[in-house]
Amino acid sequence: MLASFLMALVGGQRGMTPLAAVSVAAARGDLPADHGGPPFLGHPLVVGGSMALAAAELAGDKMKSAPDRIVPVGLATRFVACAIAGAALAPRRQRWGAAALAGATAVAASYPGWHGRIATMRRHGRKRTGLVEDVMVVAGAVAILCNLDRLAAR
Repeated sequence: MLASFLMALVGGQRGMTPLAAVSVAAARGDLPADHGGPPFLGHPLVVGGSMALAAAELAGDKMKSAPDRIVPVGLATRFVACAIAGAALAPRRQRWGAAALAGATAVAASYPGWHGRIATMRRHGRKRTGLVEDVMVVAGAVAILCNLDRLAAR
């Protein structure tokens, strides 16, 4: 369940990135054979839709009108998206525990990420801090997926 936990830390910063990442991995056949994700996760419509939502979130985050990540609808979305992603990264027998862990972790990780972003925006601005955060989030998701075998062994 370590991969589920780590992906949820990513989701605390960008809620749709974990779902997009695992849907792409599912479409490519890169998830563990006994993963606990829903069978439709790798469907082209799910992949395209989750990628579009993740891209919209990355772009929208830099706008002044973007809501804080800790508003209730944002937290609920993070919980659900990361719960699905967490289940997909865990063995089928652990999917419900992984889903709960990932959802709760994403919600909890949203708060320190939000506080850190607010603090750095004062000095570096919305766009710069957002771009740095985007790079860290996408790189983190890719690193997790590239190391699934190692993470599963722990």
